[in-house]
Amino acid sequence: MTIPRSHPRYASLRTRETLVAAHRQGIAVLEGLIAHGRGEAWDYLFGEETSAPALVAEKAAAAFLVAAERPVISVNGNVAALAPRQVVRLARAIPARLEVNLFHRTEARARRIAAVLRKAGGTGILAAKPDARIPGLESKRGLVHRSGIYSADVVVVPLEDGDRAEALVLMGKRVISVDLNPLSRTTRAVSVPIVDELTRAIPAIERFVQTLREDPNEAARVRREYDPARNLAAVFGFLRWRLARLAATTKETKRKPRTRR
Repeated sequence: MTIPRSHPRYASLRTRETLVAAHRQGIAVLEGLIAHGRGEAWDYLFGEETSAPALVAEKAAAAFLVAAERPVISVNGNVAALAPRQVVRLARAIPARLEVNLFHRTEARARRIAAVLRKAGGTGILAAKPDARIPGLESKRGLVHRSGIYSADVVVVPLEDGDRAEALVLMGKRVISVDLNPLSRTTRAVSVPIVDELTRAIPAIERFVQTLREDPNEAARVRREYDPARNLAAVFGFLRWRLARLAATTKETKRKPRTRR
């Protein structure tokens, strides 16, 4: 489908078409398309922009990643469809390993997603034949690689499934999520919840990785002072401000007299 650039929802419609194409290619699943719609609804509320609290969380994520010994970025179908180059760039900047992890897992789908990441420039991708399992996790999300997520100290889980996020935290790992839903189990469970849209969040983390690598004192300060509960409270504060502003704007618009024609 050709979408005219003049369409007011051009970027959003392009994203949807990208996910539909990824489904046809066996990369994304229908359940992932539903999840994307839920996230997009939250992004409307946030004004489809990165909030100040989200930037704070993205900087904190970068600070923990540059200090990690065994960082891993987990990739699912939606991530591979929407941000393969951005994820590969972030992995290279840290550096971190990339591992394909799927709830609706087949070996064929895992290999297809790995191919997408390799096409985007990724190397050493862990995908086929996982050889370990996350304790207490019975779904296929629990299938991981011993040299990847299983032994990682910091794991980035964009567009994550809440039960695995909780299980990774119980394993003693620092878990960084990217999830537009501030009420999700993932957001409430992880060490660094980033409430932002994927294609905005990943490049922002990469930029912070580049700057904090050159300033270890600042990175240490960020790690020391970051408080996930306080940051989430700020996210809700931003959302409350946004909704109040929308309510006031709507009320003012309704008050304006209609022009006669």
